[in-house]
Amino acid sequence: MGWATRHIEALNRGETVSFRPTGGSMTGRIESRQRCTVEPVDDAASLRIDDIVLCKVKGAEYLHLIKAIQGERFQIGNNRGYINGWIRADAIFGRCVKVEA
Repeated sequence: MGWATRHIEALNRGETVSFRPTGGSMTGRIESRQRCTVEPVDDAASLRIDDIVLCKVKGAEYLHLIKAIQGERFQIGNNRGYINGWIRADAIFGRCVKVEA
C-alpha cells in the first residue's frame, strides 16, 4: 500500500479525488502540500504530453508528468528532468485538473 492507494481506488470507482502531495519533484508545477484535484481518465487517447497524471511506474505511485507518448506507451517523469520509465494506459489512474494553495 502506497501513499496514493486509496486515491487510486476512488479513481477506479469513477470518483474525483483531492489531496496534498508532499515533495519537491514537481516544483514549478506543483509545490509541496498544494491541493491537487485529480479526475479519472476514461479515454487514454485524450492524454497528452505535459499532462500531470496519477500513475504507477515499477510499482511506485507518482503524481508526475507525461513526458512522451509512443503508440500505447507513456513516458513518465518529474518536473526536474528525472524519467521514471515507460508505462501503458492501464497504469494511469487519473489526470490532475486543478492545483491550488
